Amino acid sequence: MADLKIGDVVNNEQLRAIFKCSSQGGMRRSLKTNTLVIISDHTKSTYEDRWEGPVMHYTGMGLSGDQKIDFQQNRTLNDSRSNGVGVHLFEVLTAREYIYQGKV
Repeated sequence: MADLKIGDVVNNEQLRAIFKCSSQGGMRRSLKTNTLVIISDHTKSTYEDRWEGPVMHYTGMGLSGDQKIDFQQNRTLNDSRSNGVGVHLFEVLTAREYIYQGKV
């Protein structure tokens, strides 16, 4: 993690190896590194994450109905200011290229 710089591009396997997390999903929790990797994949139309100025409006877990703030990694993200979990953002603009946007 220390070697990543904002703008670095990694593939899914590298991301998984760096953070010791799952290779699937938009929110990947790692207990080994005490991190949550969130991925804003603009190549898929599942969610519509967007930047408004310097603020990323990120859609959490849940495909139908209202999302639950206490559901799985939504809670981890929501509580990240107090739970000690480091949250790292990646964006995908081209398939299989994960652009590091930093710790958020």
